[in-house]
Formats: sequence, C-alpha cells, structure tokens
Amino acid sequence: MKQAISAADAPAPAGPYSQAVRAGDFLFVSGQVPRRADGTYEPADVATETRLTLRNLSAIVAAAGARLEDSVKITAYLADGSDFEEFNRAYAEFFDDTPPARTTVVAGLRQVKVELDAIVYLG
Repeated sequence: MKQAISAADAPAPAGPYSQAVRAGDFLFVSGQVPRRADGTYEPADVATETRLTLRNLSAIVAAAGARLEDSVKITAYLADGSDFEEFNRAYAEFFDDTPPARTTVVAGLRQVKVELDAIVYLG
C-alpha cells in the first residue's frame, strides 16, 4: 500500500507527482529545489539554496511523522561542480554524526543551483 504525503510548508509539485510517497516503512521524497512554500524563487549562492532546499525536504519528512535525520539516502544534483565545497558545508549543518548515504551529480538544472531528493526510513 502506498500513500501520498504533502506539506503546506514546502512548494507544491510543479507537475503530476507527489511531494512524497510512503510505501511501507519508507518515504520517497521527490526532488526539492530552493523555492519558498509559495513557489517563488530568488537566486542565491549555493549555500543559501542548499539550506532552503533542505528545509523543504524537512517539512515534507515532518508531514510523514519523521525527521530529516531519518534519511537513509539522498541524491544531490548541482548545476555547477565548482559549487561542491560550498554545498557540502551547508549540507553538513543538517546532519549529525551518522549522515545518510549520498550521491552527488552535476546536472543541467534550470534556474536553480541545487536539487535534492531523499529516501527516509520511517520504521
């Protein structure tokens, strides 16, 4: 059985997909970008965009009754590989001594500098 999860504190999906889907003990969070809950975007440095994106992820995860720290896998997409160090420092602020597994990909993002999706263990 699967259940769609949504959070008013994160931007609504920009297409025909859910913010997240719970399947058993796992939550699969769709790619989040640095947009405010109302959907607006103001370009910023990659650290600022990373923090806003992680706050969006956190809001969705919280709507499922979990915490961002319960993430087991995050995929990060960066528009520019030269932003990796700055991204990594901002990202590290959100996790304790057991961060989730992560893959970072340099991708052709439109407008934004960072996008993140997550798999969260709810068990």
